[in-house]
Amino acid sequence: MIDIDNRTSLEVNETLLHTIALALTDKDIELIITTNEEIQTINNEYRGKNTPTDVLSFPYEAMPMAPLGSIVISEDFVKQKAQELEHTNDDEFMLLFIHGLLHLLGYDHEVDDGEMRAKEEELIEKFQLPKSLIVRTQGE
Repeated sequence: MIDIDNRTSLEVNETLLHTIALALTDKDIELIITTNEEIQTINNEYRGKNTPTDVLSFPYEAMPMAPLGSIVISEDFVKQKAQELEHTNDDEFMLLFIHGLLHLLGYDHEVDDGEMRAKEEELIEKFQLPKSLIVRTQGE
């Protein structure tokens, strides 16, 4: 189950969110949709980076019955990237949700040998999403 705390006016396709989540885990997930201002505060507090970002993931401790973790997504980034890359807000949101969810599941593109990118590509194809996430993260 996804517990959605939408602090914005952004509408999201909850059915697709749940479908994507269930394809990867049966654990509960907290999803917070917020503004650049709030995500910048969170990013600064927990990562020491005083800038807004598109998505943050906070895995919880691996304990029986515990939720998988929290994903925070910026409405402002969703709208900006969707417009810039000429796809829908919903498509952009799902791309960021997949990215955040994979981090909760232990994937880390900053240190792995391409496993996270490969999994993202697999899910993007499975759910027929734009390939822009793959293209724009090639250099990371």
